[in-house]
Amino acid sequence: MKVVIEADGGSRGNPGPAGYGAVVHDEDRGTVLAESKQAIGRATNNVAEYRGLIAGLEDAVKLGSREADVFMDSKLVVEQMSGRWKVKHPDLIELHAQARKLAARFDRISYTWIPRERNKHADRLANEAMDAAAEVSAEISEPRVSEPVPTEPAIAPGAKSAATQPSSPPGWTGARGTPTRLLLLRHGQTALSVQRRYSGRGNPELTDLGRRQAQAAARYLAERGGIAAVISSPLQRAYDTASAAAKALGLDVTVDDDLIETDFGGWEGLTFAEAAERDPELHTRWLRDTSTEPPGGESFDAALERVYQARERILATHPGATVLVVSHVTPIKMLLRLALDAGPEILYRLHLDLASLSIAEFYSDGASSVRLVNQTGYL
Repeated sequence: MKVVIEADGGSRGNPGPAGYGAVVHDEDRGTVLAESKQAIGRATNNVAEYRGLIAGLEDAVKLGSREADVFMDSKLVVEQMSGRWKVKHPDLIELHAQARKLAARFDRISYTWIPRERNKHADRLANEAMDAAAEVSAEISEPRVSEPVPTEPAIAPGAKSAATQPSSPPGWTGARGTPTRLLLLRHGQTALSVQRRYSGRGNPELTDLGRRQAQAAARYLAERGGIAAVISSPLQRAYDTASAAAKALGLDVTVDDDLIETDFGGWEGLTFAEAAERDPELHTRWLRDTSTEPPGGESFDAALERVYQARERILATHPGATVLVVSHVTPIKMLLRLALDAGPEILYRLHLDLASLSIAEFYSDGASSVRLVNQTGYL
């Protein structure tokens, strides 16, 4: 028997009150064969997602199914279960092994990422479970007035590098330790950005204004201090922006190829209107489907995968440090998406100005947060 499994999990606070939901359909999705939902206490989003997958697989095994198509809105779980991404976080290693053991009981199994709006049944079950987890959390975790929650500025003037500071007590999200803080700086202006043309793998230089923007950002970052490393996309416009900051900070620039801009393929150098006129159906589909590739180019899903790998390298190399990452619109949006654990919709709704600064933090326990988006006051 073949079944379709839809699973979801979530956490309010990441980590915070968490729960999962899973539903098993028949092959045609006409009949619901099993449903599962459970509050799991305090956990991260990714832990809850894996718990949802495991519940769905267990239900399918109990039903005697031999084939399964699994659909989830967690890119991380889908890619790890498909064997394309490595499992590094200690909280996920055991859960991944448990899921793989269950999956081995099927003759055939596939994993497919779907947007959240197509995973409504499992999402509803997960939210019901999170509601229950939140109620329990509220009953047992009423804070005392005499214990104020510590706060921390986004970038404190004259602050020491985060790598040299002691671990901080848990904040309002419950995350512990010192996060790796990524200062996400978009490159300065180029001739193509002035003309609002798609600029991916082409290598235009900064304009005079773009160089002034890079210098302004460099002065701002140097005045604040606390930056341990500067990492850049290999493209000239980003590297030159990074070099200005690195010089002001007394650091070297490290290049990470996975921070390069999306490859727009045949649309490179075209305006939005020109690309839409040239490939109307494809362009429309590309604007709503992150798996769609421009002609000869790269999909947003592929970009997300490599940016995720870049982030993992940065976190492994600079744990607890503040790192300046100089890149482009798409990679920066992807890093913000990862920090927010958001769906692909954010790519189409988030605006980032030239030479703007955003800040994302990632904790060793899997928690994350966004501190700042699109700051340009220093320009």
